[in-house]
Amino acid sequence: MKSKQSLLVGVLLWCAAGVGTSNAAGDWSWTLEPYLMGSNIDGDAGIGRVTGVDVSVDTSDILEDLELAAMVHGEGLHDSGRGLMVDYAFMRLGDDLAGPLGGVTNVTVRQGVFEAFAFQRQQRGDDYYDLYAGIRWWDNDMDVNVSTVVLPGSPTANVEEDWVDPVIGGRYFRPVNERWTLALQGDVGGFGIGSDFSYALAAGAIYRINDRLRLDLKYKGLWVDYEDGTPGTPGYFKYDTVTHGPIVGLIFDF
Repeated sequence: MKSKQSLLVGVLLWCAAGVGTSNAAGDWSWTLEPYLMGSNIDGDAGIGRVTGVDVSVDTSDILEDLELAAMVHGEGLHDSGRGLMVDYAFMRLGDDLAGPLGGVTNVTVRQGVFEAFAFQRQQRGDDYYDLYAGIRWWDNDMDVNVSTVVLPGSPTANVEEDWVDPVIGGRYFRPVNERWTLALQGDVGGFGIGSDFSYALAAGAIYRINDRLRLDLKYKGLWVDYEDGTPGTPGYFKYDTVTHGPIVGLIFDF
């Protein structure tokens, strides 16, 4: 745990130091984007003595079982092209799932993902792109209710797991006209330091409503393959899933 916390703090300090070394005489521009994601979660998970749990939760399930959610993105860009971006997405939901022996009656999943990246912007004519690096911090909690007929004496299980993935990636923006800009984004992370491997892909368009407000429309997928502990023992946790869906956000420019 200490190594994860040290990595998180170290990368955040690196990001802050990178921004702080920008030309102080220049100007900063800021954006704040609250957004909504029509999330779908697919894959499989394991917890304690329960393995091979199929996770398949679509948007309608999430809307029906959603207990709490928060999604916000923010960025700062200096005249030099150096910047910082952060993102936090959190949701808690529950669903009835079937295990390999029919013993799992209910799974509650709490998933929080925090990102902090430093980036450098480059201009190529009207097009521009960002190269970024930083961390993605996963904070997951799974509660599983198990049939006592299948696993006598073990009706419930709970595991809380958090880990930090180093991440590198890039974004590309191509203005189509004065209103519309196409956007692509992709990154990879984990590398066995936090998760075994993770990556994210997003594609969409941004529509400028006025000088202070833009509409962000895109589709995003976030994959992660994480495993900790020994299968079949207390404390085991496996999370091999993809969270994907359309995103609608409002970007406020300052």
